Amino acid sequence: MFESIEELIQRAEEQHCKLAEIMIAQEIEMSGRSRKEIMQQMEINLETMEAAAEKGIQGVKSHSGLTGYDAKRLQKYLDQKTVLTDTTFVKALCYAVATNEVNAAMGMICATPTAGSAGVVPGVLLAFSEKLTATREAMLEFLFTSAACGFVVANNAMISGAEGGCQAEIGSASAMAAAALVELAGGTPRQAGHAFAIALKNLIGLACDPVAGLVEIPCIKRNAGGTANAIAAAEMALADVESEIPADEVIEAMYRVGRNMSADIRETGIGGLAGTATGKRIAKELFGIDR
Repeated sequence: MFESIEELIQRAEEQHCKLAEIMIAQEIEMSGRSRKEIMQQMEINLETMEAAAEKGIQGVKSHSGLTGYDAKRLQKYLDQKTVLTDTTFVKALCYAVATNEVNAAMGMICATPTAGSAGVVPGVLLAFSEKLTATREAMLEFLFTSAACGFVVANNAMISGAEGGCQAEIGSASAMAAAALVELAGGTPRQAGHAFAIALKNLIGLACDPVAGLVEIPCIKRNAGGTANAIAAAEMALADVESEIPADEVIEAMYRVGRNMSADIRETGIGGLAGTATGKRIAKELFGIDR
């Protein structure tokens, strides 16, 4: 069983394969299931992601009424063909927001690695699989690469906002997606590792500060931010830009920062954006909470 990003990369380099293959082999060994069974399970996860993104684009509103229909607005913006950047980039934002709006509406999503950060990986995957005309197998490999990176973070740091702030959720998701995007685009395992490190570095220290304690504000739009960050990190890595701090040291730094964070900015709904005048007003209006 691999225990670090470096070990994951080295195994892939030695075996002349993708990071995804190392994760698949580990799943076979640990679960005792066949490769076919493991791929079928990941196919279910992928179908869940696709369904959530499609549902969100049609327009959904959260149970609290605080959020909703932003993915539909992004789709309309795309349809008008007036985007500032590039349609693939905006599609990625749209799919990310759509997924998290479905989560806020109590719909079915695939946690990657958590429900609050569930939009980043599918946002990147669905948009770029269209651009690169990726095969179904390549899309599944994207998810296994993401899973391999998330596995290392979960075992060496944390993926819970309550434990380590949003850097542990959106930060991890963004790093996972960045590494997987590099491989989807034909990059090397080493480049994928640099993308992971760059993406996670960019979000170290990110607070988890949900307004009124709900995974809506700023969580949904923060998934779009994590998606954009993943794309930027992948682009840099594919250009052979390297992270001076190795990926595993970045994970360690994220862990230490998370442990040092005030409880007010670790999913308590007290500090950060939740502690603003507007954040407090929303909490009081919804739940009678007066902080």
